[in-house]
Amino acid sequence: MTQLALDLLQPLRPTLDNYVPGRNAEAVAALRMLLAWRLVERIVYLWGDAGCGRSHLLTALVEAGAVRWTPQADATAPGITVVDDVQTLDAAAQIALFNRLNEVRARPNAACVVAGDTAPAALPLREDLRSRLAWGYVYRLHVLTDEQKAAALAAHAAGRGLRYDPEVIPFLLTHLPRDMRTLIAALNALDAYALARKRVLSIALVREWLAGSGP
Repeated sequence: MTQLALDLLQPLRPTLDNYVPGRNAEAVAALRMLLAWRLVERIVYLWGDAGCGRSHLLTALVEAGAVRWTPQADATAPGITVVDDVQTLDAAAQIALFNRLNEVRARPNAACVVAGDTAPAALPLREDLRSRLAWGYVYRLHVLTDEQKAAALAAHAAGRGLRYDPEVIPFLLTHLPRDMRTLIAALNALDAYALARKRVLSIALVREWLAGSGP
């Protein structure tokens, strides 16, 4: 994929609506309930392999009004705070997050969503912090299969009324970055490219776009 083609992409602003859940529907439903302050527990821990959408979901929460946590933040602050890559926190930050989670448990107007690369018990963190992270809801996020990605892209194309050759989606899955934000952004860009040229979206047109030929 050329740099020009990448530069033409306008990745979607992460939201809960444009996150493709696959096997992660329960986790997304819990986050929606948390935003509405209807979740019984106000600590949520998300974990999974790279590409599962942890950062997408946390950014979506920030877009909806949550705040990114920092070790310097007031532990008693109301609202929803989000913490990504918890496994990287140093000793001082671990103490600060421990205090924040204690305050969340004590205050009905506070919540915290934390994400990491493994289950709480396996995190390289203080034992008392690991136990706090397991206090609330813990969800493992699963990476989408190629079949799920293809289905999601087909549904997105149908929603846009996009006409395309059936080989296009498999081609995109094998020639573009594999995260859904990039794939959907590419499909949107290709839709506009095909419309401007009054052509059906085909592999030939995708190759032309990838080569960086512009209007």
